[in-house]
Amino acid sequence: MLVAILSDIHANREALDACLRHAKERGAEQYAFLGDLVGYGADPGAVIDRVQELAAAGAWVVVGNHDRGVLGEGDATDGDAKVAVAWTREVLSASQHQFLDGLPLTARVERLLLVHSSASKPHEFPYVRGSEAARESLKATDATHTFVGHMHEQRLYYLGADARAYTFVPTPGVAIPVAPHRRWLVVVGSVGQPRDRDNTAAYVTFDTSKRQVAFHRVPYDWEHAAARIRKAGLPDFFAQRLEHGI
Repeated sequence: MLVAILSDIHANREALDACLRHAKERGAEQYAFLGDLVGYGADPGAVIDRVQELAAAGAWVVVGNHDRGVLGEGDATDGDAKVAVAWTREVLSASQHQFLDGLPLTARVERLLLVHSSASKPHEFPYVRGSEAARESLKATDATHTFVGHMHEQRLYYLGADARAYTFVPTPGVAIPVAPHRRWLVVVGSVGQPRDRDNTAAYVTFDTSKRQVAFHRVPYDWEHAAARIRKAGLPDFFAQRLEHGI
């Protein structure tokens, strides 16, 4: 089975649509969403509706810190992000709020774990930033394959025989063997707001039969997405991030 795993859409409908088309063309049979459906972008309602539609068809979905922030839970964001959270809270419908409110922190499917941030403290949303943080996440679960978002950059880590975490920077489109005799942590990147100076949308596919993961970068109409941010009156920096991938 080919699973398409997407995270950090951040209300970017154009990027989401492009990634879903890309995944469908590659034969994706199952979809997973790792949170932060909202925040920063101008189309939170449309993104939630699309994910909710896929969830009704069997997609796996977990909650992110921006989603929780819109629900008024915790201090998940700061600065301009708070502006986006407040704006989003006002434009969502009651049913869209209800969908976010029903999302779990983690989802476990056999030996596969889905979580927005680290498996070590999913409720605190720590970043998996480097090998030590990856090791903490990997040691916190017996899942062979853990998929996380939150970082807005793509990385692959595995736990070595010496209990250290080793990192690998993937090449887009190249399938990587991830055999279950090791424990793997896949940082899937951001669909809606990449921050690695590449403004193409990012997601991954996981072939559960071949035990291979592939990292993807997908061009999309970022100019239109940026224009909608400005038209909505959201901070201009959010539009600049789409333009430059920062």
